[in-house]
Amino acid sequence: MPPDIIFEVGYDRTIFVRNAIKEVKETLVIAILLVVTIIFLFFREWTLALRPLIDIPVSLIGAFFIMYLMGFSINVLTLLAIVLATGLVVDDGIVVTENIFKKMEQGMNKHKAALEGSKEIYFAVIATSITLAIVFLPIIFLEGFVGRLFREFGIVLAGAVLISAFVSLSLTPVLNIYMAKKNPHKHSWFYKKTEPFFTGLENLYKTTLEAFMRVRWFAFLIILACIAVIYFIGMGLPSELAPMEDRNRVRTSITGPEGADFDFTDRVSYEITQQLLDSIPEKDVVLTFAPGFSGSGGSNAAFISMGLVNSSKRKRSQDEIAQQMNRMFRRYNNLRVFATQEQTISVGLGGRGANPVQFVLQNLNFEKLKEKIPIFMEEVRKNPTFLNPDINLKFNQPELQITIDRLKANELGVSVQDISTTLQLALSGRRFGYFIMNGKQYQVIAQVDRRDRDDPLDLKGFFVRNSRGDLIQLDNVVKMEEMANPPSILHFNRFKSAAVQAGLAPGKTIGDGIKEMEKIADQVLDESFETSLAGASRDFAESSSNTSFAFILALVLIFLVLAAQFESFIDPIIIIVTVPLALAGAMLSLWVFGQTINIFSQIGMIMLIGLVTKNGILIVEFANQKRRRGEQKIPAAVDASVARLRPILMTTLATTLGALPIALAFGSAGKSRVPLGIVIVGGMLFALVLTLYVVPALYSYLSSKKKASNLDTELAIADLKEAHE
Repeated sequence: MPPDIIFEVGYDRTIFVRNAIKEVKETLVIAILLVVTIIFLFFREWTLALRPLIDIPVSLIGAFFIMYLMGFSINVLTLLAIVLATGLVVDDGIVVTENIFKKMEQGMNKHKAALEGSKEIYFAVIATSITLAIVFLPIIFLEGFVGRLFREFGIVLAGAVLISAFVSLSLTPVLNIYMAKKNPHKHSWFYKKTEPFFTGLENLYKTTLEAFMRVRWFAFLIILACIAVIYFIGMGLPSELAPMEDRNRVRTSITGPEGADFDFTDRVSYEITQQLLDSIPEKDVVLTFAPGFSGSGGSNAAFISMGLVNSSKRKRSQDEIAQQMNRMFRRYNNLRVFATQEQTISVGLGGRGANPVQFVLQNLNFEKLKEKIPIFMEEVRKNPTFLNPDINLKFNQPELQITIDRLKANELGVSVQDISTTLQLALSGRRFGYFIMNGKQYQVIAQVDRRDRDDPLDLKGFFVRNSRGDLIQLDNVVKMEEMANPPSILHFNRFKSAAVQAGLAPGKTIGDGIKEMEKIADQVLDESFETSLAGASRDFAESSSNTSFAFILALVLIFLVLAAQFESFIDPIIIIVTVPLALAGAMLSLWVFGQTINIFSQIGMIMLIGLVTKNGILIVEFANQKRRRGEQKIPAAVDASVARLRPILMTTLATTLGALPIALAFGSAGKSRVPLGIVIVGGMLFALVLTLYVVPALYSYLSSKKKASNLDTELAIADLKEAHE
């Protein structure tokens, strides 16, 4: 190109995608390090702590193989599933390793310990893995937008968990044999220094649990309190589709008065561009799109796309800059100018530059729409929730209606065809053909000069030739009337419609906006009106209903799966009681950290169902084994809880630390995923403490009689032999 032409990148969406994937990979590395650290702190043996570095790659490579078979891509959501899987795939291995490790410490040789330890724990491993995988079944089969978004996420995570279960029952016991010390009773100085802490922790837990079992009815009050927390805090949390991410870009939409010409809009957009260049120091590149390129095709609409320097290089957030721009634009009274940010997740009408709240009014009677729109818009403008409200059905398009006086035209010998042809040739800019001059092609357009067609009175200067060849002034045979009408009549679901769009005031969410729009509709509209949502508002409504359905279905599926595995309808109820405990922790965490109910936090809550039931399964299954060997309910519940304390702590902390980097994401691309991490970390830690007391208490009330199985008989005989030896 010639040297006077400068090339700049105006808009590069791949920067955000690359940053997002880079941050997910960094999160994955941090998660692996945290998981290995927590395992080392519990086992105090580097050989056992590093063993997950074999389990994790095997499970994750298996997950990538599933992605390959399903035709998935490496994207933010599939990588997010891989990050979460890092903490989950080691859980089964931890449980198996801990049980084998305990057998070795009791004096059993490593081969027998691996066999007996795996045999004793295999039911719990299978139950927990299937339970966690089944949680994602409703997500996989969700319809519409949410289903498309999270199908890959659910399949990858469920596949990784099922592969980890297979690994923990096959590879893990073998690795424990090879990596076990020759003398299991010989421990490092670090082990000797820290073991009294863990022994004391177990003793403290046993003492407090025995005390709690004396007032075990209190467990029902804890459950009711958690349900109350879920209801009252959950109802008060703001809701939205997804948290707004800082994507280093703000879009300015410009709409002039109806009928404004290209020159007017071009001049105004140039003025606003200069204002942005002078007033926004964080700007990187400013792209101004001329009238006609705004998507509407109208000469009165244009937009400006302003790229910002990276968020790490500026002090103000994208949202703060957008708010400053909207304050600047208030001085424009003769046109509509507002700044919008790109929605984190958007499909359909909710794309770039669209306002988050889009509320559609529908009626078969167009006159009723015309009557109610001004009243409705007045209420919207008065509402403090909304910024820059607008509607796409306006009755201010200037229009010159020309009526031919047929009787007079006939007397003067002028045909209707000649009148319409004259108007078309003078005003429409019809293209007749092309010609080439100096090697360039030009259009041949029929149109009078601008100075002769700018005013309605200019029609008096047009002449039409009659049948006798005389020139007749056009205003002799036509009547002119200036009117204001809508540029077009819009339809939505076959109704005549008008779509109200609005931005949101600082601190308000899409959920707040939709509630306010519905309140105004109830006040203003009568029964003949229908209302619908469009764009990001419709995505939000669909995601809320879909995830609620998925949550309920996940609970039902888990109950049925556990009932089949435990061959009981009572044991699954005891286990599922952990769900409200975790949800209460999730709601409290979202409230404390100022987060919202959104698609990521909702998916996190569905995940919690599978995650927290793992602890309940470990306690109930071990207590059942003890009951089948003849122990009473309360001693069996207490002994099982104390015996499973360390694996429960290890698996919970491994899962929590695996999700912690997501909750603490510092990069702009990770902000939307923060609620998911907070829900998992907060819900798991809150449920951990309560589960250790509530589940044994409920077990003592609800558990039914247990018959000894062949496996329990074998284990009991093995225990007697060991004791005899």
